[in-house]
Amino acid sequence: MRLAMIGLGRMGGNMSERLVKGGHEVVVYARKAEEVQRYVSKGATGASGLSDVTSKLKSPRIVWIMVPAGKPVEETIASLLPGLTKGDVIIDGGNSNYRDSMRRAADLQAKGIHFIDSGTSGGIWGLANGYCLMIGASPEAFKLCEPIFKTLAPPDGYAHMGPPGSGHYVKMIHNGIEYGMLQAYAEGYEILHASRDFKLDLRKIASVWNRGSVVRSWLNELAETAFEKDGELRDLRGYVEDSGEGRWTVQEAIDLDVPAPVITLSLLARLRSRQTDSFSAKVIAALRNEFGGHAVKKS
Repeated sequence: MRLAMIGLGRMGGNMSERLVKGGHEVVVYARKAEEVQRYVSKGATGASGLSDVTSKLKSPRIVWIMVPAGKPVEETIASLLPGLTKGDVIIDGGNSNYRDSMRRAADLQAKGIHFIDSGTSGGIWGLANGYCLMIGASPEAFKLCEPIFKTLAPPDGYAHMGPPGSGHYVKMIHNGIEYGMLQAYAEGYEILHASRDFKLDLRKIASVWNRGSVVRSWLNELAETAFEKDGELRDLRGYVEDSGEGRWTVQEAIDLDVPAPVITLSLLARLRSRQTDSFSAKVIAALRNEFGGHAVKKS
């Protein structure tokens, strides 16, 4: 099939390359010309702008967007619209809020244009291993684009979740679960690292856990790789960002009256990681000193 990929970062670039290798004709565009040229050298067709993207496609045009959620998605869709016609398809493969995806789908449907939201997981390993795709779309749009999904995903690694919005909804919860899993591994390895009784080899532990243990996983395989590079993680700062999905998952849990303490606390732990010195901890230290004369450490 012929389609366009807009955004050639860590995900979009590798996805473009996988599609080209799978026999698809891919028109690529990014703001930096050198990124476009990189994938032109791998067999893609370069575009100089968004209007050039649509001019290089034939109806029904399929345009896959891999740009940051929020305003960049809005601006990209608005810039594409003049070059699109009835029956064309826009796919948002980023981590947009599912409510935004539902709204965009309704707006585009009124113009006769299909909108697909594809929750996409796989990271930098997706080029070789394939991407897990959680797809929200009308049945007809899903069927039209299914050859693309088959190429991007490993066997049985994609599925139609339901109408537009459902793909990003499932991906939101997926990432919330990921927050909790990452936090559990992190806490366990910190306890092992802090042991006063034993000097433990974390890479060796991760390795044996990956062979038959109930806590084996791809995440733990990545932990083994990280500890093999540096068992003390000396070059890393314990600063952890979040891209939104964990917050949205916690809010959804609150709205649905569903208790989600693990995911909620894992999100709060990320927020704490960004404080070099927590003011709340200072308050606690001050109060303990005031009521009990407990020792404090001066900055």
